[in-house]
Amino acid sequence: MEYIGLLGLFGLIGLIGLVDRVDPSSKGGAIRLMGLLGFIGLGGFWFSSLGAFGAFGALGLHNHQKKRYARLAYFGWLGFIGPILTLQTSL
Repeated sequence: MEYIGLLGLFGLIGLIGLVDRVDPSSKGGAIRLMGLLGFIGLGGFWFSSLGAFGAFGALGLHNHQKKRYARLAYFGWLGFIGPILTLQTSL
């Protein structure tokens, strides 16, 4: 449980989108905006379960024109572990 925050490191994959941007005319813009939820992962410094939210940052690569990068976006769905564990530890 104490290492669950390391899932947030998958969110760093989303930084690839800063170097090689996703074509703005491609579909899936709303899912790419969910990549901003990765910033909640910074709360992992205080609450370890919040660190898993950082994985949402990888969703910024959803529907990337390079298929190799688009496949990396699947790691972003690991961010849903964060809210589940946060609720579990707070109750």
